[in-house]
Formats: sequence, structure tokens, C-alpha cells
Amino acid sequence: MTNSINQEQKAPYGIIAILFLGAFVAILNETFLNVALPSIMDEFSVSPATVQWLATGYMLINGILIPASAFFIQRFTNRHIFLVAMGLFTLGTLLAGLSPSFGILLAARMIQASGSAIMMPLLMNVMLVAFPIEKRGQVMGFFGLVMIVAPAIGPTLSGYIVEHFSWRMLFHIVLPFSIISLLYALFRLKNFTPQHKIKLDVLSLLLSSIGFGGLLYGFSSAGDIGWGNPWVYSTITAGSISLVLLVLRQFRLDEPLLEFRIFKYPMFALSNAISVTVSLALFSGMILIPLYIQTVRDFSPTEAGLLMLPGALVMGIMSPISGRIFDKHGAKVMSIIGLSLLLITTFVFSNLSLTTSYFFVLIIFCIRAFAMSLVNMPVITNGLNQLPAKDYPHGTALNNTLSQVAGAIGSALLVTVMNNRSEARLAELTQDPMEVVDPESTIDPAAQIANHAMLNGINFSFFISALIVVVALVLAFFIKRVPITNPDPIEE
Repeated sequence: MTNSINQEQKAPYGIIAILFLGAFVAILNETFLNVALPSIMDEFSVSPATVQWLATGYMLINGILIPASAFFIQRFTNRHIFLVAMGLFTLGTLLAGLSPSFGILLAARMIQASGSAIMMPLLMNVMLVAFPIEKRGQVMGFFGLVMIVAPAIGPTLSGYIVEHFSWRMLFHIVLPFSIISLLYALFRLKNFTPQHKIKLDVLSLLLSSIGFGGLLYGFSSAGDIGWGNPWVYSTITAGSISLVLLVLRQFRLDEPLLEFRIFKYPMFALSNAISVTVSLALFSGMILIPLYIQTVRDFSPTEAGLLMLPGALVMGIMSPISGRIFDKHGAKVMSIIGLSLLLITTFVFSNLSLTTSYFFVLIIFCIRAFAMSLVNMPVITNGLNQLPAKDYPHGTALNNTLSQVAGAIGSALLVTVMNNRSEARLAELTQDPMEVVDPESTIDPAAQIANHAMLNGINFSFFISALIVVVALVLAFFIKRVPITNPDPIEE
């Protein structure tokens, strides 16, 4: 059976839709719980450092299993993988909603993560195999809706739920959708991916787990506990060494866990360079804008979430449209326009003030979301299109893994830049408080100084983000459209 035979069949939109639903609830769940952490901390009487493991542990399981997804996708049918993954996610969701103790809740989150980790690379791989290259932009555009909108609306929706109901409702709401997805897949999901009887290299899996897991944990922790903490630099060091050993080992294996040789394809390598660079900068908006709205401007968490919701809707509307434009015109012009808008809006955000209107921030955030819809999936799809079909599992695994690591690094970098700048500015204003203190204001002078220092840190962090976007914009000028051919179809 070849790849082309699968593509001559009727487009499996119904099957793709159920995969989308499964991926949507899995990805939504990643950011769903963040708003509820204080409530969980109070109910189970655990410390902030302990409750944070509900998010950190989930991320680490993803970091361990996503790189291994290439092996699973090649070794087993997409039907079996999805059923096991969705079954684990459903079981974890059920246990989490009923958990009587924090330990059981944490275990349930790990079970959830073990199911959701493979959803993204599996869905991307099925779409690459099931659709011909000239139609992938449109279907990948819908995939972009899942990938971007789910985490964007998560905080807004969960903020409302936690404010009016128990945090357990977060899991009770997700459970029916995951059950529907599982049952539909059980009776209707067909297989679209060929299997190969490859062996799992245990040492590679161990090196991958330590490598990507160490980097994700180290960089994610750095923003909270500081770069000087031994856990931060020791895990980053161990992760870096393990990754070097992992890459060296893959070049010596006939059946590598991750095929790093695919970076020899220039558009795939370029697409990942742009994607990683954008991910480094993208988190400035996801982290700094809520911080600005809540801490500096004293808006409520619900208002902060609502501010980001229109941007998510813009991305949801634009992702399929961008996919169709990509099918007709390619990724170069789209990405240049998108990255130019992203650069402008990021620079605008580097000039926020204590009086910048809520509505103005909302509009700029929407334009930023529109810009991202022109960049993410078109660039990624163009890169994946250049790969031989046999390397799709490795391409999707590497793409998802690098995005996760880049997001963790970007978050740590921008939070560190913001904190350092804020502390320096706070020291300056403490020496000369009259520079910013308004004697007629009802706000405490110390609070006024703290707000100005925080604002300065946020603005400077956005400025650094803008410089990172410049790098991605320059890289976009080297994009070339991949011809509508498949260089190496899959064969049994």
C-alpha cells in the first residue's frame, strides 16, 4: 500500500473531525487547570510548590512521550494509538474529577498527560498521509484552530468556571467530550498510516526523556525559582548533555527513535528555525499581557481572560482561511506579512503605560492573533511537505517537541528579563520616588513605585521579544514553496 492510494480515497473529514475533537479537549486541558491551582491548594492544604506539579508534571510527561511518538506512529496503527491515548485521557479525567486527595489528583493528571501527549503528532501525521499535498494547507489550517485556540480560551473558560463552581467542574465538563470522541473512534476510526516492525531503542528513549524533560523542567522552573537554584542549572545541564548523546546515537542507528537527518531538507530545517524563534517571542503576549492587566492595571482575572478571548476567535476564524491561501500562494508572502504585523504589535506593547485603555490592548492583541494565523501552520506545513512520507512521524515529533522546548525557554527568558529590569528600575525609583509618585493619588506611594517598576520590566521584555521577531522575519525571506510532489511515498 502506498501513500498515494490512501490519498485517492474519499477525504476522511469525519474521521479527522473526531481526531480534532480528541486533540482539542486534550490541548484545552493543558491550560485549563492553571487558574484553579489556588483553589486546589486550599482544598488539599498543599504548598504552592507542591500544587505547581499539576502543571509541571503534565508538561514533563509531554516532554518524554512526544519525542517517542515517532516510534509509536510507525509501530502501531493510528486507530490503536488513538484509542489507547483517548482511553488514558478519559480515565485520567474521570479520576481527576473524583480524586479524594492531592496524590490521586496528581496521578490522574499524569494519566491524562500520557494520553494527550501523542495527540498532536498523531493528528498531524494522519493529515499528512490522508490528504494530498495540494490540500494540506486547508486541513492544517483547521488543525491550527485546534492548536492555537484551545490553549487560548482555556484560561478564560476555566476562570469563569472556577469563579462560579468547584474546580472539579473543569474535569466534569471535559469528560463527556472525551467519552464521545473515544466511542466514535471505537466504531468508526479507520487506519491511514502504514506500520513497520521496528524495535524501540531503550537507551535512546532514556536519553530523550532526560534530555527534553530536563530542559523543559529547568527552563520552566527558572522563571519561578530563579536561575541560581541548583535544580535549574543541574537539570538544564543534564538535559543538554543527554540531548547531545541522543543525537550522536541516532546517527549510528538504522532505526533511530528520532531521525535528525531530516534536517538536511532545507525547508523543513528553515520552518523549524522560524517556528522555534516565533515560539520564543510568542509567550511574551501570553504571559506579560495578563500580568500587565491584572498586576499593573488591577483588572480581575476574568477581565484578563476576556481580553484574550477575541484574539482566540480571530485565530479560529483565520486558521482555515490561511490554509486555503497557503494552498494557492505558499507560505513566503503570508509569513512575511504575518511576522511584520507581529513585529509592529510587539513593539506597540513595548510602550504600554499606566493609562493605556483596555480596549486598545484588546485590539492590538487581536491584530497580533491575526498575524500569528498567517505564520504558524503555513510555515510548519511548508516544511513538512518537503519530507519523504516515511519521515512524517519524525517530522511531526520533532516539530512538536521543539515547539514545547522553545515555549519553555521563551517563558523563562522573558520572565527573567522582566524581573531583572523591574528590580533595577525599582531600585532607581526608590532613590528618587518623586519621579513617578503622584502626591494627589489615593494609591499608596510604594504601590505606585512598584507599578511603575513592573511596567518598565514588562515593556522592556516586549522590546526583547520584538528583537526576536526580527530574526524570524529575516528568516522568512528565505522560504521557498515546496513543489506539489511527494519525493518518497510510503511503501509496505
